[in-house]
Amino acid sequence: MEGEDNIQMREEVWYTALRKHMVDGQIAARGISDPAVLDAMRRLPRHLFVPENLRDDAYADCPLPIGYGATISQPYIVGMMTTLIEPKPGDRVLEVGAGSGYQAAILALIGCRVTTVERIPELADLAQRNLKRAGVEGITIITGDGTALPKSEGPFDAIITTAAAPDVPSSLTALLADGGRMALPVGDIDLQVLTCIHKTGDKLTISHHGAVRFVPLIGAEGWSQL
Repeated sequence: MEGEDNIQMREEVWYTALRKHMVDGQIAARGISDPAVLDAMRRLPRHLFVPENLRDDAYADCPLPIGYGATISQPYIVGMMTTLIEPKPGDRVLEVGAGSGYQAAILALIGCRVTTVERIPELADLAQRNLKRAGVEGITIITGDGTALPKSEGPFDAIITTAAAPDVPSSLTALLADGGRMALPVGDIDLQVLTCIHKTGDKLTISHHGAVRFVPLIGAEGWSQL
């Protein structure tokens, strides 16, 4: 009978191969080239951030449900949004929508100082457990409305919003430092545009990066409770 240690070793080899295939075939092949982003996505065990019954699909080219109406984003979208905010070691980064903790963990592995906000307490707890299981430290998790943070929480060098807003929340642009970058989906409930914002002084430069579909952002500058 095969020992438990051997089974775990075989699983780790298998998951490592799946991560490499995911990064090479789904992310780098589509033009994501930031070495730090690719390295973090190769290193982080994504299967620890999905429900146990979905771990066989953890590295598939699609989002997956994590409970409470939320999802873990498609790997390519994680890579794209991370690249858009141009993260560097030491950057202060705000994430709105912790979900299972995967996006925050990617940013932390790059060397960012991450604060993530999750309005659903059960998901905030899940993210905390997943991060501990994956051995990722130094992430601050806040339970609450990510569009209602006081300005004193900032400034942040970058912001990622992992839920769809009807418009760009002014509360979030106010938290951006001069030279800061923000990526978020903006649009209606069913379809959005991945939007990137660069802040220079009081000026916001906006660019668009394709159609996406995210769960709705619920909060003061999001959608009403659905």
